[in-house]
Amino acid sequence: MVLIAITIIVVSVLSNEIGFVLGDIGTATSYEPPYLPTKCNGNRQDQFPPGNLFVSVSEGLWDNGAACGRRYRLRCLSGNNKPCKDGTIDVRVVDFCRKSPCPSTILLSNDAFSSVSYSPSAKINVEYIQI
Repeated sequence: MVLIAITIIVVSVLSNEIGFVLGDIGTATSYEPPYLPTKCNGNRQDQFPPGNLFVSVSEGLWDNGAACGRRYRLRCLSGNNKPCKDGTIDVRVVDFCRKSPCPSTILLSNDAFSSVSYSPSAKINVEYIQI
């Protein structure tokens, strides 16, 4: 029993030191208004969640439009000049990336991006998981 407890403690400490990743890994950038119209709900203002924590996704996550309304929990992992803030945010998919090719896996609204990064113009590496 003592060996199990020690193992659990060691794994817990190592997971914090190593930074285990539980979700998918991708890149994120911010995107500027105007945010309307979107590919999901056109000009409806009520599609945006409280706090304006929403995203536009690239082809890999778009799923022929099935991504509309999906929610993801994400966190900043790394980037140039240590841009990451601690913690996670929950975001909602409201749009398909308008640029071709899309500059990142996920484009975050300005408010969402500033919640995870100190640098508004950075391209960051993120971990995300559907919730």
